Amino acid sequence: METAADQDLVAAVRGGLRELADPERAAGAQAYMKSSLPCLGVRVPDVRRIAARAAREFPPASAGQLRTTVLELWRSSTFREERYAAIDLTAHRMLAGDLAMLPVYEEIIRTGAWWDFADGVSGRICTLLLAHPAEMSRVLTQWSRDPDLWIRRAAITSQLRAKEATDPELLAAVIEPNLSDREFFIRKAIGWALREYAKTAPEWVEGFVIRHSAEMSPLSRKEALRRLTAGVQQ
Repeated sequence: METAADQDLVAAVRGGLRELADPERAAGAQAYMKSSLPCLGVRVPDVRRIAARAAREFPPASAGQLRTTVLELWRSSTFREERYAAIDLTAHRMLAGDLAMLPVYEEIIRTGAWWDFADGVSGRICTLLLAHPAEMSRVLTQWSRDPDLWIRRAAITSQLRAKEATDPELLAAVIEPNLSDREFFIRKAIGWALREYAKTAPEWVEGFVIRHSAEMSPLSRKEALRRLTAGVQQ
């Protein structure tokens, strides 16, 4: 059984966010994010700073308690920035490489159901993949065929920060089932993932795009080749 959530930590995050609330900026942020969840108008760097400060003031007793606290803040959020703060709390060193966090990230992606939340845990999923390659490769391969587009996007973007540690076979395996998808957020993710890997392995990315040119959307192709030679893009 997980330890109960640290309500003091949750309260510290919420209090810090409300201190910096900006109603005018909040209205613009909510419109930009097309969010039904209200915003406080707190800037992302400030949200990150507030979450880090709260975790220092109320240090988690264990990884299990921090997991429960993250989920408590996420599930009970009434403002979008509270959810950002919940994601920021998962950066705590206590949770680095903790495979028990996978269900938490999956819940965030599925229930958040928007690009900012899915992309917000992308780096955490990458860390899990590097720490547990066999287990996570199986999970991400399954995710790449999930009915939920945000889960599929998360699979595609899971190696954005891997650089030289990228597993190209896994990258291909999660992209290929989604090449014909007409959803903008999937096509954009494919191009983004390939563009990032092109910084490390440009020839591999060129070859992948050439092999799949008939299936790949113009958007994915353009994004994938953005940093490569102009001749390949024509």
